[in-house]
Amino acid sequence: VQLQASGGGLVQAGGSLRLSCAASGDTFYGYYMGWFRRAPGKEREYVASFEWSGGRTYYDNSVKGRFTISRDSAKSTVYLQMTNLVPEDTATYYCAAANRNGNINAPYAYWGQGTLVTVSS
Repeated sequence: VQLQASGGGLVQAGGSLRLSCAASGDTFYGYYMGWFRRAPGKEREYVASFEWSGGRTYYDNSVKGRFTISRDSAKSTVYLQMTNLVPEDTATYYCAAANRNGNINAPYAYWGQGTLVTVSS
């Protein structure tokens, strides 16, 4: 499984940005696809995730109502639409995949390379 994240950049507070994660190497049936981020000097944290087969979405409270995770099955791409960005959203964003066929608790074992999002005040 390979993940390629893109779409990061510099944006002003209040602006929007869409991240993409192109996935390859499997059908992704039964996978969870997630977005995580690591701000400078901080631990990596969970942002949002998407159940590939059922379409259910999950969000951290810090982004709920502002970020939307979605997919394009034909392109095997997962998106993170970010709106109303604030400086605290500044971080390197990583997409990740967890194969949860047979194990609902399987960890995120596959990671993309990260894309930097900088929100200026």
